[in-house]
Amino acid sequence: MSVAGDILASYLRPRVVYRRRAGTTPREDRALVVLMAACTLVFVAGWPRLARLSFETGQELNPLLGGALFGWLFIAPLAMYAIGTISHLLARLLGAHGSAYHARFALFWAFLAAAPLWLLWGLIAGFIGPGSALNLVGMVALAAFVMIWAMGFFEAEWGKA
Repeated sequence: MSVAGDILASYLRPRVVYRRRAGTTPREDRALVVLMAACTLVFVAGWPRLARLSFETGQELNPLLGGALFGWLFIAPLAMYAIGTISHLLARLLGAHGSAYHARFALFWAFLAAAPLWLLWGLIAGFIGPGSALNLVGMVALAAFVMIWAMGFFEAEWGKA
């Protein structure tokens, strides 16, 4: 199935999609591509919000975009690798038998699967601005991320993966 199809399927069958995407053998190249794609989409999602901020405050847009680029494509992947590995170590303390790769991949896939909701959030932040619509989409995006990560993580640590 295509990546876009798997992203949509992750909202209905996250454990099945995770198993298919993670595979049986660890492939860090696959995990890194998924993570970088998610970080790139979230970076792009922030453009409308940053353009609005630039317009409202009179700041230059390019430094704002440069800071976001550095944060999302250099710092966030390192933080995600750390979070994924730490979550695996904590699961090991609770008796899990999965691998660090599969635990990280569950986090990375959840981040990519939630990225379309981040894109919607960015559009609302840029065109509508702060308010209840932005808060609602933000809560839905966070809930989707947490749900997909939790299901994938459970499958990675205690399931068949």
